[in-house]
Amino acid sequence: MAEVSDGKPSSDRIPTTPLSPEMLVPRLGEYLVQKALITDEQLVEALHLQQEKQKTQKRYLLGEALMDLGYVERRALDHAITEQIIQLRNALEDANRNLENRVRDRTAELQEALRKLSELNQLKANFVANISHELRTPLTHIKGYLELLDASVLGELNEEQRSAVDVSRRASARLENLVENLIMFSVAARGEMTLKLIPVAIEVLIDQASASPRAKAEEKDVTLRLDIPSTLPLVKADPEKIKWVISQLMDNAVKFTDAGGQVTLSIQPETDKLVMVSVIDTGIGISPEGLKELFQPFHQLDGSATRRFGGTGMGLALAREIIEAHGSVIEVESTEGKGSTFRFPLLIAEKIS
Repeated sequence: MAEVSDGKPSSDRIPTTPLSPEMLVPRLGEYLVQKALITDEQLVEALHLQQEKQKTQKRYLLGEALMDLGYVERRALDHAITEQIIQLRNALEDANRNLENRVRDRTAELQEALRKLSELNQLKANFVANISHELRTPLTHIKGYLELLDASVLGELNEEQRSAVDVSRRASARLENLVENLIMFSVAARGEMTLKLIPVAIEVLIDQASASPRAKAEEKDVTLRLDIPSTLPLVKADPEKIKWVISQLMDNAVKFTDAGGQVTLSIQPETDKLVMVSVIDTGIGISPEGLKELFQPFHQLDGSATRRFGGTGMGLALAREIIEAHGSVIEVESTEGKGSTFRFPLLIAEKIS
């Protein structure tokens, strides 16, 4: 009789071995011994026969060896195999039920933990907002009296007194800036940040955004460079908040750049829909581990008591909140000892329907 071909080369055919219920049952021999259907000696002899048979044939199961030796009948063997399969199925069902219960309990625990975390974050945001607003009143009084002193309304000041007033006014301005940042952060943390998105000539914001960083750069002997084309398309943005972000990124870049270094603010068309804002420095850089913690609020990469650089650890966290509220994302590239680049894209206003 001619051999019927399935159209595949013989080397590609997958040999199939008929399944047997016994193949689903582990440690059948031990089970049969426990049930007193065979003895330990009979099991050892059957295992030895199985090993010998498997040298010449692909499949020779323990049950076959036991029946060939006459130690167990087919009916008793099938019954034992069926019992084990039922036990295995019941054990699997119990395991599944236990797993479902554990998953349900664990899910409930995680949901409760998330609820408590959400409440804690809300309490933190409320606390920051409340304390910030409370700081405003005494700060307003301090600023008012400093202005009166500076204007000699409360009497003439000598040079030493005027110098002390100037220092106090700069300190109160820094404190006022910190309070305003805290208030803005608490608003963002509560998900209440609102944006006034309008077409903005971003290059017009640069003079105001770079005023503080430029002064700090001059104090540190750091070069501040602007790389901005003469003409740029309008972008869709909240001008005050984007100005704050640019100023914050430049301030940070100057702070972490040593004397003789350079900070560059670059604003360039990226595509026909995007303008890319980049702040590039030649500063100390950030480690890979530090990059993971960079945007955590109130977190300083150098948390030691003797750290070189001040700050609240709030600026970058708030900058990211503002950028993401614009539907954008802030990216960071950094190499330790060589500097960092912070960049984010803004949509071109004319391309937005």
